Amino acid sequence: MRTFGNFRPGGHLEGASFYGELLPDGQTVRALQHPFWIDPDTAAASGTDHPLSALEVGVPLAPSKLLAVGRNYAAHARERGHEAPTTPMTWLKGPSSLLAHGGVIELPHPEHKVDFETELCVVIGRTAKSVPAAEADRYIFGYTLGLDMSDRVIQDSEKQFYRAKSFDTFTPLGPFVYSDVDSSDLPVTLHQNGEERQNGRTSEMIFKPRDIVAFLSQSTTLLPGDVIMTGTPAGVGPVKEGDRLEARIGPFAPLVVSVRNAAR
Repeated sequence: MRTFGNFRPGGHLEGASFYGELLPDGQTVRALQHPFWIDPDTAAASGTDHPLSALEVGVPLAPSKLLAVGRNYAAHARERGHEAPTTPMTWLKGPSSLLAHGGVIELPHPEHKVDFETELCVVIGRTAKSVPAAEADRYIFGYTLGLDMSDRVIQDSEKQFYRAKSFDTFTPLGPFVYSDVDSSDLPVTLHQNGEERQNGRTSEMIFKPRDIVAFLSQSTTLLPGDVIMTGTPAGVGPVKEGDRLEARIGPFAPLVVSVRNAAR
């Protein structure tokens, strides 16, 4: 398993952010000359290694598109009062909703019910158009961890999900992207203020990552760096100001964020 991310000097240090690979020691980041999702084997090292402890972690990549799949776990479909879909149910989320590990989710409507949804996210590594499911794995660079925050008041009152799920800060992502990962049966959990709320497995998905990539590529050209959120297991619930959320998937580093009410 290889680990990649977006880093910037921390504390009072100055410098531009850069893409890098976290080396096997887990303590050293090697800077890369171009975004890792283009081709990590040709992203020649700049020759500069940095201690992870001296860096801050940003949103791990910059997708041209952020796509989402709904009701991809039967138990979650039931808890939302819906039947499981017979084909992937998809929509777009605004990339401006992305939030880095350690960031703060801001609730624009604190009086609304806003739920967390922990999701395995696919990162596209090659341009994909009309890809057969049997070949779709070749177009997947790797995976990361995401939270799909959802304003249920808006979602349940509108036919389209875009607005309810695309407020600024509503898509925490990261902290890293992982390649060479078997995603077929990973545990998916979320703790809210230390209490477990979600506990599922990626093997419970109705549509597997390769199925989703193939389905989306029939209508949309998927570009390197694009992100697909693959749905959430059961146990979703509302957040409030002061909450701390810790999401985990398999061996990935945890994604930790907090919650506050947005200034008005």
